[in-house]
Amino acid sequence: MSYYAGKAQKGIPNCLMQQFEDDEFYGRLFERFPYPIQIFSLDGTASMINDAALEMIGIKSRESHIGHYNVFEDPIVRELGFLDEIRQVLRGRTVYLRDFNAPYQAMMRYFDVEERDINSISSDITCFPLVNADGKVKYFAAVFVFKNIYMGKEEVRRGKEYIKAHWKEPFSAEKIAKGVYLSKSHFTKLFKSETGVTPYEYYINYKISKLKEVLLDTNLSISQAFAACNMNYNGHSARLFKERVGVTPSEYRKIVNKQIYQ
Repeated sequence: MSYYAGKAQKGIPNCLMQQFEDDEFYGRLFERFPYPIQIFSLDGTASMINDAALEMIGIKSRESHIGHYNVFEDPIVRELGFLDEIRQVLRGRTVYLRDFNAPYQAMMRYFDVEERDINSISSDITCFPLVNADGKVKYFAAVFVFKNIYMGKEEVRRGKEYIKAHWKEPFSAEKIAKGVYLSKSHFTKLFKSETGVTPYEYYINYKISKLKEVLLDTNLSISQAFAACNMNYNGHSARLFKERVGVTPSEYRKIVNKQIYQ
């Protein structure tokens, strides 16, 4: 999120009148609000949603959402671990949900949203209470600051490029995810869903493929070939090589060189 978007997000509760008495007036106010926004009753049921939120989330119709969707029963909110934070709003607190990355396939499975060829929607969400004249919470609002729509393949492609550029370095899921602007957990799930392997498995497989190339240089000993790939030639790495290739490093060198010179 940019600096100015962050400033805007923190200022949202202050720029709205928080005494919520005239439902019709506030309905018109929130419909014209420039950010995607939803209003919920205290039990978590959606009671208002503006066009910007409908479009961003991909909800097919206002009628299918209002009175039916309940944020406290949303399996995606639960899975992402934000449920307890949202409940704090019922105590009169304003909470900021950072990096709310909602998998779109799950949204299509659970809710009446449009079919889209995207992987996830990422946003920061400000949740704050709306109180009556007595200071009691009457509703609560959720304002979305849109960050990005992830199509999936692009982030995975950049993740692969990062791994290939840094394969001699120790594996770091945090650095790879940061390089593609995703959280570690979200990137790991996305990568495996697209490739069938975790980022670590992809890293190991690529590292072994580079080691196989270096082993063809007979001017290097086996241990020197491992060292050239920033690997220690020990029992663990030798077993790892055999697990992935099917033969030991020395056997691999003999087999391939024999094929080359036949």
